[in-house]
Amino acid sequence: MDLSLSWEQQQLKDTLGKLVGSLKPGADWRATWAQLAELGVLGLPISEQSGGAGGGAVDTLVVQEALGRGPAAVPYLASVVLAGSLLDLAASPEQRARVLPTLAEGRVLPILAHSERAARYDLAQVATRATKRGDGYVLDGRKDIVPWAAEADTLVVSARVAGDVSARDGIALFLVDPRAPGVSVRGYPTVDGHRAGDVSLEGVVAAAADVLPDPGAALARIEQAVDRAVAASCAEASGAMAALHELTLGYAKTRKQFGQEIGNFQAVQHRLVDMFMSVETARSMASLAAISADRGLDARRDLAAAKAHIAKGARFVAQQGVQLHGAIAMTDDYVAGRYFKRLTVLEQMFGDAEHFRRVVAEN
Repeated sequence: MDLSLSWEQQQLKDTLGKLVGSLKPGADWRATWAQLAELGVLGLPISEQSGGAGGGAVDTLVVQEALGRGPAAVPYLASVVLAGSLLDLAASPEQRARVLPTLAEGRVLPILAHSERAARYDLAQVATRATKRGDGYVLDGRKDIVPWAAEADTLVVSARVAGDVSARDGIALFLVDPRAPGVSVRGYPTVDGHRAGDVSLEGVVAAAADVLPDPGAALARIEQAVDRAVAASCAEASGAMAALHELTLGYAKTRKQFGQEIGNFQAVQHRLVDMFMSVETARSMASLAAISADRGLDARRDLAAAKAHIAKGARFVAQQGVQLHGAIAMTDDYVAGRYFKRLTVLEQMFGDAEHFRRVVAEN
């Protein structure tokens, strides 16, 4: 299996590395978003017929790894990879034409509103209901901890048109304007510097043009889009782990204690080597996840194995990075703490290590 990058992918990696390396903590994410749009990155994983570049999961890996090294708090994973992929897979040609070209241009931010409080990691657990009314539907329910919900221009909402709350069949997708009557979004910052929100739907009318095709059979497409997002989260985690290891190594070479650099102590050297091994393994597993995502649902076992391993490694590297930095890593002004927080979130995203180990066992 060839895991090397093409010339174009290497050029993209270098360009993004310079961009992300120039970002300042707390910078306005929209300015970075505009720069990513100029580079053509926002349309990278979207098919050409939908107005994108038609790139694969390996191209997305390059982007997410660079964003992880930042760490850059932008909605690329939530909007481009997850919502964009889902619309590319499940929307009608007219619906794709409404949203995806403007997403690629950085003018519209679609966000998937699927997660619910009782669902945990079960994608089939949907209690939000859609009741048929004429040619459209009326939506009632609640979505919790939706990434970047308050910043969304378009919400892709999952709701149940049939079956009980855990049935695989009966889930549909709808395009919802977050400013429409009956929609309420409460946004808030998350611990890692990103944003999230809770979405309340009370009697929200979805016209026929806003109902994605095959209502009731959306779960398979949601799972496919989430698989792509899982692979992208693995790449982001590997980038953050690598950057935190490099930062910690540099700190160990300059921080003095007992008259010498702490990197001279054998116990510290062992920890740094263990961190390095976790980083290198994560890079390989992130590549496996990207290749598996491109192959589709039949490779879910490989994808789950990669996520389970990286979740464990992310926790280890994050903890070691903070411990070897000492008290400085606990300050908000130092980047080590930001890596720790983002890795903590990525470890749990879409499922923790135990969840994905169960997926491996079941497949």
